[in-house]
Amino acid sequence: MDSAALLTLQSAQAQAATAQQTQATAALTGKTGKSNAKLGLDFETMCLTNLLSPMFEGLSTDGPFGGGHAEETMRSFYVGAMAKEMAQRGGIGISDMMQSQLLKLQEKGAA
Repeated sequence: MDSAALLTLQSAQAQAATAQQTQATAALTGKTGKSNAKLGLDFETMCLTNLLSPMFEGLSTDGPFGGGHAEETMRSFYVGAMAKEMAQRGGIGISDMMQSQLLKLQEKGAA
């Protein structure tokens, strides 16, 4: 192997190692797109939405203050907003568990 090819190969290996180190550092610091806290909050919001939705399925929308068809149509947005607010105020612990698991996975990936 000539010296130019050897230098090119060594340079490519060094660049790959640097890129891998940068990726591992970004994973540990949570800079790989969304942060772990944001992912945990989004996941807990989704779980709470699914838990709260059945509570509102059988409710009628008529009566003196009922919203009729519009209330029924917008109910999913209301439930989603309640779930998001619950998650932001501490939720039920799903976000914390998810964040710790994500951190463990990121540490394994960095090793």
